[in-house]
Amino acid sequence: ARSRKPIHRHNVSGDPIGDNGSRDMHTPGSSSERPAAHPSTGTGSRWAALLGVEPRESVPVAWALLYFFTLLCGYYIVRPMRDEMGIAGGVENLQWLFTGTFVTMLAAVPLFGWVTSRYPRERFLPLVYYFFIANLLIFFALFSSSITHAYIARAFFIWASVYNLFIVSVFWSFMVDTFTPHQAKRLFGLIAAGGTAGAITGPVLTSTLAVSLGPTNLLLVSAFFLCVSVVCVHRLIAWQGRAREAGSVPETPRPRDPPIGGSVLAGFRLVARSPYLIGICVLMLLLTTLATFLYFQQAEIIRDSFSDSAERTAVFGAIDLAVNLLTLTLQIFLTSRIIAKLGLGWTLAAIPILLAAGFLALAIAPVLGVLLVVQVVRRAGNYAIMRPARETLYSVLSQEEKYKAKNFIDTVVYRGGDAVSAWVYAGLASGLGLGLAAIALVAAPLAVLWAGLAHRLGREREAKARWTDDELTSEVTR
Repeated sequence: ARSRKPIHRHNVSGDPIGDNGSRDMHTPGSSSERPAAHPSTGTGSRWAALLGVEPRESVPVAWALLYFFTLLCGYYIVRPMRDEMGIAGGVENLQWLFTGTFVTMLAAVPLFGWVTSRYPRERFLPLVYYFFIANLLIFFALFSSSITHAYIARAFFIWASVYNLFIVSVFWSFMVDTFTPHQAKRLFGLIAAGGTAGAITGPVLTSTLAVSLGPTNLLLVSAFFLCVSVVCVHRLIAWQGRAREAGSVPETPRPRDPPIGGSVLAGFRLVARSPYLIGICVLMLLLTTLATFLYFQQAEIIRDSFSDSAERTAVFGAIDLAVNLLTLTLQIFLTSRIIAKLGLGWTLAAIPILLAAGFLALAIAPVLGVLLVVQVVRRAGNYAIMRPARETLYSVLSQEEKYKAKNFIDTVVYRGGDAVSAWVYAGLASGLGLGLAAIALVAAPLAVLWAGLAHRLGREREAKARWTDDELTSEVTR
């Protein structure tokens, strides 16, 4: 008789389990084939210990790091083109581009739902990236031609905004489906650091190659990095397949993942019937509202502080550099430790609390220096701490929720919040005549509300994770 594969679970030393569709991180191969563990020695082992990576996790983490690096490197190569086309139209018109992005997202999400319903994960993940590679080539052809209509520039701004959210959302969906909840808390900060390194490298490549290659040709460089991301997707899927066949995951081995199933609007329905997912939606709306308020205040203060376009560009570049360097430092050395020390609830609440204090400071002194400090702390804190912690909220959900519900929240809800908050800000500024200080006072209580909700969702996620662990423990001892 064939022996049953054991169901792996966390033991007291923190060994990972597979739960709720997540993948266990044991190295492919049966336990009898694995060599005996040796004490960790050498520089590599010390670095692995410092970064919180166990030896059996090194291969998938390395591919995930390269995946996120190339993904964001490619995006940040084209981002300066998007920002230039947006700001050149005037700060007073930004809400129209935000609205156009939201409308485009409404059309794109059902299409994504159709693809995930029809194709297995190992096919639809590369399909998403192949689609955007084709888009980059189309814009390259348009910008290389004699067509210079303003509508193409506006279309590129909207496309780039949709592109950014979709590729990052799909990436994190894949990550929460690859790593267990226990590993997510340890590894997501490090994996996010790969994206930050790409976010630093992309602008450097842009400034280095823009003159020699020309801005339009940079679209081909971006497409190349996106092709490398597709290779990483294939390698991670192949690694998971080998681990599954070796019995390292608690499910019946199968050669291919089936389609996730559900209709094209399943993401909306999954959210509508889950109080937990509705809470994440409200969390996202508060996040985007406050980020948009601060973005508009940044545009106004920098516009009024510098009359020269080159000076404004230099300031924006300095902000990006400071944000990315601080983010990288936090992600590599502190993110996982902050989550472990504070717990998920307080980790999620930390940045909103700091932002509430920042808005109060802007209400007292709405000047450039205060704005720069608040914006750098908010963005770095969001990328390094809030984003990795927020992604772990999805790790206790089903596979369909991880892809469809999460994608709906990360795209439609996110961009919907952008569009609505942009018009709200315009109404406060133009309709009611509120200045920067008064709008900052309006934003501060919203940040406090955001902090309270974030703390509650973090505690609820921990309760779900404990319930899943207890359920698996009961099955093992049954």
